[in-house]
Amino acid sequence: MRPAHPTEQAVGMEYYVSDADGAGGRLREDDEHFRVRELERFDTDPLDASTDAYPHLVFRATLRGWDTNDFAARLSDALGVSRERVAWAGTKDKYAVTTQLFSVYGADPDDLPEIDGVDLEVLGRAGRSLEFGDLAGNEFELVVSDPAAPDNAATITDELHAFGGLGEQGARRNRSDDNEGGDDDGTSTSIGVPNFFGQQRFGSRRPVTHKVGLAVARDDWEGAVMAYLGNPTDAEPAGTQEARTFVDETRDWQEALDRFPNRLRYERAMLHELAETDGEPDSETFRAALERVPSNLQRLFVHAAQSYAFNRMLSERLDRGLPFDRPVEGDVVCFADTDAPAGLELPDTDRLQRVDERRVDSVTRHCERGRAFVTAPLVGTETALADGEQGEIERAVLDDLELAPDDFDLPGEFHSTGTRRAILVRTDLDLETDPLTLEFALPKGSYATVVLREYLKVDPVDLG
Repeated sequence: MRPAHPTEQAVGMEYYVSDADGAGGRLREDDEHFRVRELERFDTDPLDASTDAYPHLVFRATLRGWDTNDFAARLSDALGVSRERVAWAGTKDKYAVTTQLFSVYGADPDDLPEIDGVDLEVLGRAGRSLEFGDLAGNEFELVVSDPAAPDNAATITDELHAFGGLGEQGARRNRSDDNEGGDDDGTSTSIGVPNFFGQQRFGSRRPVTHKVGLAVARDDWEGAVMAYLGNPTDAEPAGTQEARTFVDETRDWQEALDRFPNRLRYERAMLHELAETDGEPDSETFRAALERVPSNLQRLFVHAAQSYAFNRMLSERLDRGLPFDRPVEGDVVCFADTDAPAGLELPDTDRLQRVDERRVDSVTRHCERGRAFVTAPLVGTETALADGEQGEIERAVLDDLELAPDDFDLPGEFHSTGTRRAILVRTDLDLETDPLTLEFALPKGSYATVVLREYLKVDPVDLG
């Protein structure tokens, strides 16, 4: 294993599991070079269905240069409705071409506006809104710009194939073998990588969301707000750094409003709440300030704290040399979702089993066939920790972070019951080297950049 980039280590990703030098380069030189399409799993009824029973309009949107939250805000403004009426199944990045589902409560097809960079396809109606996770996964087609050593990708692929415990399964083959014309110079291979939460979970240029969430879990609302308002980073424009430094040093909320740029609307919403307070804000005021951001962002803060702890647990498992593709005694595994699209290994974390000494061999066989997955916790109020060595890891990380499951018994959107998550993600990878292009599918909740970081081994900023 190789040490990861320091920025990745700061969010719990301590290692690369491939030893080969990276190909270098960067992602998202052009939006067309990062294409994402949801693997959908949400049924709709016809458009002429009763709006009383099916009040949610469902449509597929292809977005170019739109962050999901920004598009939802633009759409709700155009419709003249609350942003809370707009829902989606998975958040996508701005610098990409993304195709995903949305639902809007109480809208009709004729209400939908024309928006630059957006193509809409109305699908039907539904009796409920879309929810996070209402999809099976995502397909990716990614082009790497200016790689220094694209040929290194083949060696990295072999190492990731071995890490995934795939043996002869999915061994590398020429993609031209699958094409009648035989003119495709790419290869297709099954690979596996640790199922880390990617850098964008915490902020690619300013990784602070987990710091906010950790403060919330510790009932430190002032610390949570200041973690978001302050904490300047070198990756930000000079004016933004100065504004964050000012609010850190002075707590002059009104003056800070004049200094924070309009584009930082969430920070400005918090500052408005604080500036309207008579006297020194107390804990309840700081909580109210944090609740000025959209509900999905409130949840993200806590999820980022859970994700940071999860990454730390995976790094410690790597450090101890424990396998990712099969269980050891004390592990908790989940089983595969049998309704997943063909070729996609989709864990079902509602079906858990603790692996005792008697079950290690039988569960190992299930893991080899993609029917079971070793897990680690996203700790919450109902999280059950593992036993054995993995249990030691989980408890040690939580102790170091001064966290316990009960700490997530939080108000409103911040509350989390927790779950468990597979520690390994495997996929079939189609690889071309000229230009360096990677095509693959991942289950919901897994990050394309966690695959790409192994191939490029660059500053996470270049992963976008």
